[in-house]
Amino acid sequence: MLPKSALIWQLCVVYFLAMFAIVARAESPYRFFTWNVTYGDIYPLGVRQQGILINGQFPGPDIYSVTNDNLIINVHNSLPEPFLISWNGVQQRRNSYEDGVYGTTCPIPPGKNFTYILQVKDQIGSYFYFPSVGFQKAAGGFGGIRILSRPLIPVPFPEPAGDFTVLIGDWYKANHNKLKSVLDRGHRLPSPDGILINGHGSNGASFTVEQGKTYRFRISNVGLQHSLNFRIQGHKMKLVEVEGTHTIQTTYSSLDVHVGQSYSVLVTMDQPPQDFYIAVSTRFTNKVLTSTGTLHYSNSAHPVSGPVPGGPTTQIDWSLNQARSIRTNLTASGPRPNPQGSYHYGLINISRTIKLESSAGQVNGKQRYAVNSVSFIPADTPLKLADYFKIGGVFRVGSIQDQPTGGNIYLDTSVMGADFRGFIEIVFQNHENIVQSWHIDGYNFWVVGMNGGVWTPASRNEYNLRDAVSRCTTQVRCLLKEILLHNANHLKCCRK
Repeated sequence: MLPKSALIWQLCVVYFLAMFAIVARAESPYRFFTWNVTYGDIYPLGVRQQGILINGQFPGPDIYSVTNDNLIINVHNSLPEPFLISWNGVQQRRNSYEDGVYGTTCPIPPGKNFTYILQVKDQIGSYFYFPSVGFQKAAGGFGGIRILSRPLIPVPFPEPAGDFTVLIGDWYKANHNKLKSVLDRGHRLPSPDGILINGHGSNGASFTVEQGKTYRFRISNVGLQHSLNFRIQGHKMKLVEVEGTHTIQTTYSSLDVHVGQSYSVLVTMDQPPQDFYIAVSTRFTNKVLTSTGTLHYSNSAHPVSGPVPGGPTTQIDWSLNQARSIRTNLTASGPRPNPQGSYHYGLINISRTIKLESSAGQVNGKQRYAVNSVSFIPADTPLKLADYFKIGGVFRVGSIQDQPTGGNIYLDTSVMGADFRGFIEIVFQNHENIVQSWHIDGYNFWVVGMNGGVWTPASRNEYNLRDAVSRCTTQVRCLLKEILLHNANHLKCCRK
């Protein structure tokens, strides 16, 4: 008789092999990756820490791919604890078992390996991956993902001279297990110790460029909880892509990047030959933390000089207006040659409205966060496995309501049902005093509205039903509401 953990792992392998036979028939190119996940010493803030390395790297290696590529990623877990990777923004079309979130995918046991099979079907853009269990994200294990357009598909800007991944995020000197225990004891996390840029603290990251040329920067917030503002001294940034959507090319002097979000900007090196600050700072915090990197002109005659460029701090309206200004480029091609505006989402009838309201509190002496009063607890068996193999008693569809209950927080394995190919309106309501990030694993949605106050049906009069941006992660600021439209082939929301 096998122990339950061994049985679940064998079921994962059986499920994986069955799906591999389906994916293997695809004719698009294959890219193979072999990763070894280990602990190692890192010094991001000048002190030795235990970090999570992938093939000895912190941050982990970038994944380069082209639209429709099949990615075969064999991950060996050499940690003494389970490990699981989520592919933030990579769409999973009826294969959410590859998504890498506990509840849909088995964590990889210590000393074992698992091969993820992902096809970036009809996708372009900038994304990242990260560990999704055991608070391991606070120790590293994250890296960038870029999906390039196929050679014959027009891109709405000239090819840049270079392409940089920029991973920014708040960071703690404490071990991730200690941080997890802080929450388990019923406390909130303290303020972070610093901000990292590509795994480095202040003055550690550097990007070398040539004067007169234009470069692409793919910026992702891989942190735990803080919104960050990104800016480059003396340079403007032209936004061209957000999580797989080519945008109207608006120019910004600084850009708010909330947890889990990714942006692509073009920056032209049009300044005198010297070095310039790259600055990243926290938003909506009493104490503003700032970290700097260096934009190094190859013919630089001077090091960085002058004050670090300042950015917005607590101004919510500034951030809200910037978010509203991000629109889809309707005439540009996406992953296919047809224009992005050829799909008229605003003409589709809404089949259901879901309103999700967050709350925070303590349950059994531990800090918990809830949606519509339900604080999620994982089942012993991943939900997709239980569903596929028809294992009863693992979860109950409807264990979370699609409207706020107003009741006290309680624990449950919350699962909400949705109709296949339904067109769903999702309202996120935030009554807390923090900025939240909400993400739909494996799919995109249209952010059609955001405003203050409480949502009512009359709020639909303010929706952008023409050129709202399609993305996978949105911010919901304190005392604000955010409205999404989503085609529900598969629906799983999570709060970052």
